[in-house]
Amino acid sequence: MKSKDELIDDLLTLAFAEDVGDGDHTTLSTIPADARGKQHLIIKEPGILAGVEVARKVFEKFDPELKMTVFIPDGTEVKPGDIAFEVEGRVQSLLQTERIMLNIMQRMSGIATTTHRYQQELQGLKAKVIDTRKTQPGMRILDKEAVRIGGGGNHRIGLFDMILIKDNHNDFAGGIPNSVAAAKAYCKEKGKDLKIEVEVRNDEEIDQALAAGVDRIMLDNFTPERTAEAVKRINGATEIESSGGITLATLRAYGETGVDFISVGALTHSVKGLDMSFKAV
Repeated sequence: MKSKDELIDDLLTLAFAEDVGDGDHTTLSTIPADARGKQHLIIKEPGILAGVEVARKVFEKFDPELKMTVFIPDGTEVKPGDIAFEVEGRVQSLLQTERIMLNIMQRMSGIATTTHRYQQELQGLKAKVIDTRKTQPGMRILDKEAVRIGGGGNHRIGLFDMILIKDNHNDFAGGIPNSVAAAKAYCKEKGKDLKIEVEVRNDEEIDQALAAGVDRIMLDNFTPERTAEAVKRINGATEIESSGGITLATLRAYGETGVDFISVGALTHSVKGLDMSFKAV
């Protein structure tokens, strides 16, 4: 299993391969190799800044001699005209890293900004907005980091760090009692300490999940009214997650039912990037 840093390094290797290839021939042909300069990141839209530390990795990986000076750290609320950081060094290196850095920072900042907006709707409640696996392929580690920077929480990173038994698993396995028993036996056999969450569709399945002894129950596509009834039925016996079609407009109603988590795919699956530019000083 690769570490977070190793996954980011792999991502950047691919990003350079697809964008720079065997060289940025525009830059290499027009800018002298020994030319030095400075660029800074200008914010053009209000939001939450995210990706500064990943940007540092971009510059360090491409050219360790690039010097980055940070003025605004990750997680800070920014406004148009703010200067997040500046980078000094070879102009050829600055120009070849510009787009990769901006792609990452604009997406991460967009996710952080959206997450912040959702979590603000839950102010004063115990519910935490969390992400899903509906992320950009290959960029999940950054998408989920951006959610954390924005004040949200992470669900499982992938299929490997938690057992989430959904309706299809239950239907194929012959029901919740069978699927949960099989999951517990599997963890014991493999020596894995994984939390078990099960998706439920009705009161009968809630009772089956409680009897099976799961760590978390996911209420899938429940209305706020049905969710409130389910919270009373579960009565603190396990963690509770609301999921399925929840929007910013309905978020507060779900939070007020007393659930612990509200998973929202929109944090990452269709986010708008935050506008910013990397300009010569």
